[in-house]
Amino acid sequence: MLNQFSKLFVFLLNQFSIMDHLLVQSRLLTSRAKMDHFRFLHHDIRWSWRLIGIKGARGVGKTTLMLQRLRRAGTEISGIYLTLDDLHFSNHTLRGTIEYFRERGITHFYLDEVHKYSGWSREIKNIYDLYEDIFVVFTGSSIIELHKQETDLSRRAVLYELPCLSFREYLDLAGICTLAPLSFDDIIKRHETVALELLQHFRPLEHFPAYLRVGCYPFFLEDNELFSIRLKQVIRLILEVDLTTAEGGRVLYTQKIGQLLQIIAEAVPFKPNIQQLAGKVQLDRNTLIRYLHHLENARLIAMLYPEGTTLSALQKPEKIFLQNTNLAFTLCAETPNTGNARETFFYNQVQFKLPVAYASTGDFLVNSRWTVEVGGRTKDLSQIRTLPNSILALDNIELGTRNKIPLWLFGFLY
Repeated sequence: MLNQFSKLFVFLLNQFSIMDHLLVQSRLLTSRAKMDHFRFLHHDIRWSWRLIGIKGARGVGKTTLMLQRLRRAGTEISGIYLTLDDLHFSNHTLRGTIEYFRERGITHFYLDEVHKYSGWSREIKNIYDLYEDIFVVFTGSSIIELHKQETDLSRRAVLYELPCLSFREYLDLAGICTLAPLSFDDIIKRHETVALELLQHFRPLEHFPAYLRVGCYPFFLEDNELFSIRLKQVIRLILEVDLTTAEGGRVLYTQKIGQLLQIIAEAVPFKPNIQQLAGKVQLDRNTLIRYLHHLENARLIAMLYPEGTTLSALQKPEKIFLQNTNLAFTLCAETPNTGNARETFFYNQVQFKLPVAYASTGDFLVNSRWTVEVGGRTKDLSQIRTLPNSILALDNIELGTRNKIPLWLFGFLY
């Protein structure tokens, strides 16, 4: 009897040590969170909601966002940060862990990398329904589609997306200047006045090339020289880990998908012939399109469709871009095509705020109204002159006139 009691005591002591370690780890990580810069989403999230999901590509700052929130709330809440790829969860359930800490007064749970934990949506749903005093914020890869989870969280969770850094956020994070975002209407209708005001704080053409190369991910601050290596690691993890999640635990074509990214990166820009592309990477048409959608959900590429297109699983895009220009500079053997980089920047910055469609004349149709042609400073209106609401987004100019607008200004939308 005594021996059994001793075993039970040792077991409970070990459990306490493991759980205590998680709390210590959370407090240590929270104390290290830097509070000098906040992503725009930090201020947009309605933190009082009981179930919040934050999606986004690897490396854009989701973990930092949660740790900053936990540190900023301080004594106002009793919270803990847990990363679900921790070895703890190889032999402990998420629900059991949360119930343990709830019994000890913790009510706010910040769960990172939920897609690494099998059955995460079911357990979060059960916790949400059972305990009305618990608040959960979770992050996951942008490749996760909530409505396809075994338990539908979309009716319970408020879901946000954290994109890559805008040009405006890059300037702030790099310590160049801190400026407010602009609306698309402000840029279209007041760009001359707005640009003059911004030029009092910085010279855009001095900093814009650096943003295109290394400014889309916050880790550019750690070491510019290692940025390309870090980004390649991010890409590899997406191909080897996140695509595995999307494919239900099996990825047979990692090398071929990497080859596909390389083809897109070196295109000028890329108008895909799906049959030819499938032949190049030795995949059948339907498998190729399925993986293209995975890559878009993972925020490695961005596909452009005509307006009104129903985005079915087998729909062919009119154009394919890399998701941002940093990916192009990292993946291309040589300097990326200038025209492609310009269009990639415009599409990346604008599509987060407004619907952007393929335009048969011009490059983009924004918000079903504005036809946009992207180009260098000498580009003229000859291609879109006869179209109503047509504008030029021009690189290498600080100030524009009438419907000629500086390209860099579209980096101030968020």
